[in-house]
Amino acid sequence: MTTTVISKPLPTPLRVAAAYSVHLFTATGAVWGMLALFAVFEGDYKAMILWMIAAMLVDGLDGGLARWADVKTYANNVDGALLDNILDYLNYVLVPAAFLIKADLLPDSVKWFTACLILLTSAYQFTQSDAKTDDHHFKGFPSYWNVAALYMLLMNLPPWVNFGFLMLFNVMVFIPVKYIYPSRNTYLRTVTLALTWLYGIIGIWALLQYPNHPGWVVWASFVYVAYYLVLSLIPKHTAHAN
Repeated sequence: MTTTVISKPLPTPLRVAAAYSVHLFTATGAVWGMLALFAVFEGDYKAMILWMIAAMLVDGLDGGLARWADVKTYANNVDGALLDNILDYLNYVLVPAAFLIKADLLPDSVKWFTACLILLTSAYQFTQSDAKTDDHHFKGFPSYWNVAALYMLLMNLPPWVNFGFLMLFNVMVFIPVKYIYPSRNTYLRTVTLALTWLYGIIGIWALLQYPNHPGWVVWASFVYVAYYLVLSLIPKHTAHAN
């Protein structure tokens, strides 16, 4: 019996350049994160939103680009997963934690406690060996602190209500629920991607209009949030069967 071995294309300069260019594109997330932090310190939340959007767009696009450029073959001396985790911690944890201290979204007495707790629980979440499972899920609350902070900015809820939600999310970090990874979801993939893109496009459009954003967008976006939670919570074998 003859085994056929499928070989990879040779590492031409163009392929290598393309692979390293994707890593460079991913690394720009550090720049957007730094600019977002400076905007937070200056109280310029409109600019903060712009840089947070830039960071999220990079994070949303770089995975597909990495697979297209086959960075594991042509730029394998750079650990793309480690780079991604470093930048995610900056943009999804540190920037929103600083924002929650600076903005008037939490009671003054618990601002620092809440921000520090987010940093600590997220450090645990990011360093679990199976934080991202083999079947492309996040285990525990997937540190969407930037999304939570933006909702709080747009919705203008009472500070103690915001505090309650953030405490709940911190607890959810330790509950081993498998949340879907939208861009790599393997069941109901077409629907999930379509809804994710719609959520992202409408959300970005609304955020760019801050502070004159249309209020209906926030409430309409909870349709996607509900879909995301339901798809994450239903038994995975049931979802695969569909």
